[in-house]
Amino acid sequence: MPQPPQPRCPPNCHACGLRDFAAFTELPAGALDAINRARSHTTVGRAGSTLIRENQANSQLYTLYSGWAFRYSTLKDGRRQILNFLLPGDLMGLQQEFGDDAAHGVELLTDCALCVFKGDSLWELYREHPRLGYDITWLAAHEEGHVDDNLLTAGRRNALERVAMLLLQLYRRLDRLGLAEGGSIEFPLTQQHIADALGLSLVHTNKTLRRLVHLGLHTIEDGRLSILNPRALARIAEYYDQPPRLLPLL
Repeated sequence: MPQPPQPRCPPNCHACGLRDFAAFTELPAGALDAINRARSHTTVGRAGSTLIRENQANSQLYTLYSGWAFRYSTLKDGRRQILNFLLPGDLMGLQQEFGDDAAHGVELLTDCALCVFKGDSLWELYREHPRLGYDITWLAAHEEGHVDDNLLTAGRRNALERVAMLLLQLYRRLDRLGLAEGGSIEFPLTQQHIADALGLSLVHTNKTLRRLVHLGLHTIEDGRLSILNPRALARIAEYYDQPPRLLPLL
């Protein structure tokens, strides 16, 4: 099984540890060279830091190489909605590339390593490598699919279904990356993160998590989530396996 990527990005895209995972598409050497040219630099960020600020200009794109982050919006009184969680391989900042200012913020949930691309590098990729242009378009559509799932969850699922959906979705995303071990994954989320993602109060989130524990469906201990009964959790969430498709990686 491939090992989790190291906390720092490799010196070039040909040495990318993420590309060892079976979840990502393979690229011809020429396309990989183009990605390497488009990458301006790499960086690391500390947990709790803001990568992209709301309502401010942002001219960079990021691929999350290691760690967790999340995309969010806030109201004037400080109430926050987490729009989705970001995991290794996810492309960040694409939403802002097509607007003047960042409509959403991105905060690092853990220490992260990131590959950085200049926003205008997209033009060359689209022009010179149509396959990569298609991949970027596919990633945007895939991200929209996550948002659609989250809208359905917030709008129609009850609290038990919402929490079951989130736990199972995050587990499956990491499992397909090869980062699940013995039915468990790294899980740095607090109950406040879960509440902010699902539109629940902190008290309701706590009660719902405890109910799922009492049903014998999951545990969260020492920063890890263990899924004990994935079929029962899927029935509660009405979230069933779909044939996985290989993911583009920029």
